[in-house]
Amino acid sequence: MEKIKNGGKLKLPNVTLAAMTSVKVYETIKALEYSMQGIEFGQVVLVTHRKPLFLPKGITYKHTSKLTDIDCFNYKMVYEFGDYIDTDYVMLVHYDGYVVHPEKWRDEFLLYDYIGSPWPVPEKGKRHCFHDIYGNLCRVGNSVSLRSKRLLEFPRQAELVWEKDEDGVYNEDVFLCCMNKHKIEEAGMKIAPVEVAKYFAHEHPVPETLNVDAPFAFHKWWGRNAQYPKFENPWTRRLNKLKAMIRPLLFWRH
Repeated sequence: MEKIKNGGKLKLPNVTLAAMTSVKVYETIKALEYSMQGIEFGQVVLVTHRKPLFLPKGITYKHTSKLTDIDCFNYKMVYEFGDYIDTDYVMLVHYDGYVVHPEKWRDEFLLYDYIGSPWPVPEKGKRHCFHDIYGNLCRVGNSVSLRSKRLLEFPRQAELVWEKDEDGVYNEDVFLCCMNKHKIEEAGMKIAPVEVAKYFAHEHPVPETLNVDAPFAFHKWWGRNAQYPKFENPWTRRLNKLKAMIRPLLFWRH
C-alpha cells in the first residue's frame, strides 16, 4: 500500500471501511469518521435500516432490514455482509471499536483473510469456546477486524450451518475463527496468528500486547484502551439530563 510522505494519507484502495448497525448510529458514524483520519479507503460504507440525516460526505449508505437484536447482527455478518463490500478487503468497525493509529498499519495484514484482536488464554480447566473442532486453542478473532471478500462470501458458498457456540449463544467471530476454522483453512484461507494480530488491534489485555506501544485499531475501552474517545449523541446526553431533573420530582410527588 502507498503511504504519501510529508504527512499525507495512507492509501488503501482495495479496503472498504464499513460498519453495520441499527443502534447507536450517530456514534457509529463518528467512529467511521475517526477511522478515516489519515487513511484513504477504497470505500466507506454504513449499512443500516434507514439513511441517517446529514450523513457525512464520503460515507455511503447501504440498506439492510432492521437489525432487531444481536443475534440478527451476527447472522447478517456471516451470511449477508459480503453483499455490501465491493473491494478485496473490509475493515469492520463499531461505535466502540475503530481505527486509532493509522500510522501503525502494516502491509502484512493483507496476507490474511481474517485478522482481529488477540483473545486471552482461558484459565486451566475452564470450559470455553475458544478452540477449533480438534481442541486447539484459537487466539485470534473479534468482530472489529480486517476480512477478505473471499472469506465474507465463504459461509454462504460453503453452506455452513448456523449454530450456537458452546456457551449457547451466536457469536459470528467464534463461528468463523473457531467452529469453522478448519473449513476456512481447508479452502486455502488464513486467519492471522497472535504474533501478527497483536499489532493489528487490542481488546482484552493479554501478555502479547504489553510490548506493543499502540495498535492500529481497538475494541472496547478495557485496560489501555480506556484512552480512546467515546462518542455520544448530543441528543442522548440532553435526554439523560432531562431524566435526571425529572426523576427527583417524581419521587417527591410519590
